[in-house]
Amino acid sequence: MLDDILRHLEALASFDTRNPPRAIPPTGGLFDYLRAQLPGFDCRVTDHGAGAVSMLAVRGAPTRVFNVHMDTVPSSDAWSDDPLKLRVVDGKAIGLGACDIKGAAAGLLAAAARTNGDAAFLFSTDEEANDARCIAAFLASKHGFREAIVAEPTQCEAVLAHRGIASVLMRFRGQAGHASGANALQANALHHAMRWGARALELVEGEAHRRFGGLTGLRFNIGRVEGGIKANVIAPSAETRFGFRPLPSHDIDTLHAQFRACAAEDAIAHYEETFRGPSLPAGDVARAEERRLAARDLADELGLPIGNAVDFWTEASLFSAAGLTAFVYGPGDIAQAHTADEWVALDELERYTASIVRILDGTSSQ
Repeated sequence: MLDDILRHLEALASFDTRNPPRAIPPTGGLFDYLRAQLPGFDCRVTDHGAGAVSMLAVRGAPTRVFNVHMDTVPSSDAWSDDPLKLRVVDGKAIGLGACDIKGAAAGLLAAAARTNGDAAFLFSTDEEANDARCIAAFLASKHGFREAIVAEPTQCEAVLAHRGIASVLMRFRGQAGHASGANALQANALHHAMRWGARALELVEGEAHRRFGGLTGLRFNIGRVEGGIKANVIAPSAETRFGFRPLPSHDIDTLHAQFRACAAEDAIAHYEETFRGPSLPAGDVARAEERRLAARDLADELGLPIGNAVDFWTEASLFSAAGLTAFVYGPGDIAQAHTADEWVALDELERYTASIVRILDGTSSQ
């Protein structure tokens, strides 16, 4: 089976699906290959615009869908060889996307060829862009699925919970003038940004006691601050980009209001959420726990080991928010994702694929 997995992974890695630029055509290349490997499946390719393309492949009448994204992050000059050429060395398959997460796609193709049962695979291409067109369109359709297993690197453990994510663009207003003026402390937009940052950090530290499913506290990062003109000019404007990753028990809208309140209202020129992804499981505290238990029951039914909650975000939360029972499950270690010479262990590829074969054959119940 490993030979078949690696044959698929070699082909999948050779398709340039770096995102950006997300220049992935709906015909030719990747999607023609996927379709050719799934005889007996009804394959529907949808172009969602801006390089976002998805393919839903269905055999029989399944109620569970396996999702795997085919886009990768861009490669860097730190790669020791061609990132689009798969190498197998010392029990590792090395290539761009091998870990995140084309290895799982290769496993799904290999498993499909070894089974005849009902199956549904959703291949998407926009996960790395924080632009979930593919999943949003799928969930808005009359898809008929009740369960979703989303492939991300979890070392072949079912992950039932992870943080949400929110990204923010915030601008501050000031009043330009000479830096020698007595009003510099209060008129400087960069000073407003720095005061806001200090208060925001205090807010985050005050959430350290919060817990959910093995996750602790609120994750927060100020990624960029810029503004001003020069040292002897009071900065008339400043801009910061920050993000936070809430627990499933946090309310994102409440957190936005709290972060905004860390600055004086007249100092704020603009506050915009640029991306939001819900936590897994999605919903209020009671609903989130109910959905977590349903996902645990499904993983137990399928005979999959259950892992710890994770800090990274996945599109499994979008399925959960839409009412599907969802968890994350795939080969590879998140520590290898987005790295130069990214790799996935061969034994994990085999273990993942064997589990998918059992699930599709209906022989995985304990």
